[in-house]
Amino acid sequence: MIPFSDLKLQYQSIKEEVDAGVERVLRSGWFILGQEVRDFEEEFAAYIGVPYAVGVGSGTEALHLALLACDLAPGDEVITVSHTAVATVAAIELAGAKPVFVDIDPISYTMDPSELEDKITSVTKAILPVHLYGQVADMSPILTVAREHELKVIEDAAQAHGAEYQGRKAGSVGDLGCFSFYPTKNLGAYGDGGMIVTSDSGLAERLSLLRQYGWRERYVSSIRGINSRLDELQAAILRVKLRHLDEWNAKRRNHAGLYNRLLREAVLTTPMEMTYGKHCYHLYVVASKCRDDLQTFLRDNGVGALVHYPVPVHLQGAYQDLGLGTGALPVTEQCARQVLTLPVAPELTEEQIGGVCDLIVEFESSKGT
Repeated sequence: MIPFSDLKLQYQSIKEEVDAGVERVLRSGWFILGQEVRDFEEEFAAYIGVPYAVGVGSGTEALHLALLACDLAPGDEVITVSHTAVATVAAIELAGAKPVFVDIDPISYTMDPSELEDKITSVTKAILPVHLYGQVADMSPILTVAREHELKVIEDAAQAHGAEYQGRKAGSVGDLGCFSFYPTKNLGAYGDGGMIVTSDSGLAERLSLLRQYGWRERYVSSIRGINSRLDELQAAILRVKLRHLDEWNAKRRNHAGLYNRLLREAVLTTPMEMTYGKHCYHLYVVASKCRDDLQTFLRDNGVGALVHYPVPVHLQGAYQDLGLGTGALPVTEQCARQVLTLPVAPELTEEQIGGVCDLIVEFESSKGT
C-alpha cells in the first residue's frame, strides 16, 4: 500500500514537541486567542515576510474575512478561477460578491493574466488568484492590471505554504494572503484553522475586529464581525510544525524531482516549475488522456491517487446560476478531464515513489501508449 498521505507517521516524527505544546496549553487553562495564537501569528508573519498575520477559523474564513476587510458591497465582482477548490468561490459568495471566472494557463494551472482585462467591469473590486498545487500564480502581470484599475489582490495561498514568487513567499505579494491549515496541507493543524497575512496595518486591524464580532473591548462591537478564531491548541501545534516546514517542503521537492526523472519517458505530462517561482508541491499533479483508467489501475494496486479537481466550479450543480456552460473555460475543462494527483507526502520513501512510477509504466505498456 502506498497511501496518499499518512498523518500518523508525521505525528510520530514530532510527537514529543507536539505533546509538549498541547500540554502547555492545557496547563495554561486559556484556549481562545491567547499567547499561543499571538506567538504563532508573529512567527508565521516573519516566515512569510510581512509585518501582520491574523489567525482565523479556517482557510475559507480567511478568504471570507479578507474580502470583507476590502469593503465589498452586495453585487460587487471578484475575478478568480474555476479550477480550484470550491471553497474559493464559496468565500466570495459569503462576502456577498459575485465570482467572475477567467481561464487558466495550461502549464502552471493557475490564473491566466492575459484574460483579466476583458472581465473587468465597473463593479469589479478584487482579483483573487489561486496558487494551485503549490505553484504560485504569475503575480507581476496580475498586479499590473490590478493597480491600473485600483483593485485589491487577495492571494489564495491555501496550497502554497513556503512557495515563492520572484524570491518572495506566497501570500506576501498581493494586498492580502490567505492560508488554510487543514490537516493535509504542507503546514497542517489537527483540525481546522486559517491565517490572513498583510503588510497593511489598517487591513490587519480591521481583520482583528472582524474575526471576533468587531470587539475592541469585550462585548462591545465597533463594527459588525463574525466568530472566526484560531484556537490555542491548534496554534501550539502549528508553531511546532512551522519549524519543520522547510524540511518537509524540501522532501516534497525531492520526491517531485524523482517522479520527473522516473517518468521522463512516460506519455503522461508531469508538472513544470515556472521560472518565476519555487514550487512547494503540496500536490504532485500529472495529466493523462487515460486519467480515469490510470487512477483505477493505481488504486487497484494500492496507490492512493486522487483528482484535484474533477468538476470545475462553473460546471457544478450548485453554481449553474452563474450562467457558464461547457466550453466557457476550455483550458480549465480539459485539465479537469486529465489531471491526477500522485502521492508526494514527505513521509514517503524513494522506494514507494519508484513503485508508483513502475505501475504507471506498466499501465502505459498495457495500453500500448
